[in-house]
Amino acid sequence: MMENLIAGINRFQNKVHAPRSAEFEKLADGQEPWALFITCSDSRIDPNLLTQTKPGELFVIRNAGNMVPAFPTPGGGEGGTLEFAVAVLGVPHIIVCGHSDCGAMKAALSPEAAATMPSLKQWIELTRETATEVNARTDLAAQPERLTAVTERNVVAQLDNLRTYPCVTKAIAAGDLELHGWVYDFTNGEVRAYAESTGSFVPLAEAYQGGVRA
Repeated sequence: MMENLIAGINRFQNKVHAPRSAEFEKLADGQEPWALFITCSDSRIDPNLLTQTKPGELFVIRNAGNMVPAFPTPGGGEGGTLEFAVAVLGVPHIIVCGHSDCGAMKAALSPEAAATMPSLKQWIELTRETATEVNARTDLAAQPERLTAVTERNVVAQLDNLRTYPCVTKAIAAGDLELHGWVYDFTNGEVRAYAESTGSFVPLAEAYQGGVRA
């Protein structure tokens, strides 16, 4: 409801922005985000709420299915936003964060569901290969299992796509950038991270028990 949004802005201006005016004034001087956070447009995931970060600490790309087309990519803003984050802002971390019950991943598994949405149908073609592999697996009989699998494998596919960008490979080679794959579960608040050594997703604490570069 628009009334709720307008009331929210009024509360922000009076109860949040005004008491923290000095903090927001500093943001006018520029930004030094800690990470580029690539996640889904789904209204149930809030990157700043999830990571408990403040304005200026995350640079964010959001789209259906948290996807980044491989380089070179015509049109769209993902590639340009990625290059700006890495080459200009110098973010030290890129996080691709999928989530449970993702509508884009459901559509990837069942493309006919997007038959009346040509733009979405074309977009989810980016993960067709991943979805086809998951649908072909005989060990995933139940739809929830297939959805979890395609959500995880899609995150890994986007990490691979990120590595096709020259600015990303250059920053990684210089030791200036690390890539991370996460999956967030709405129901229990758990975040699992991709462990490249095992090719699986494990609890966040387990994935980073050896520490992480600041």
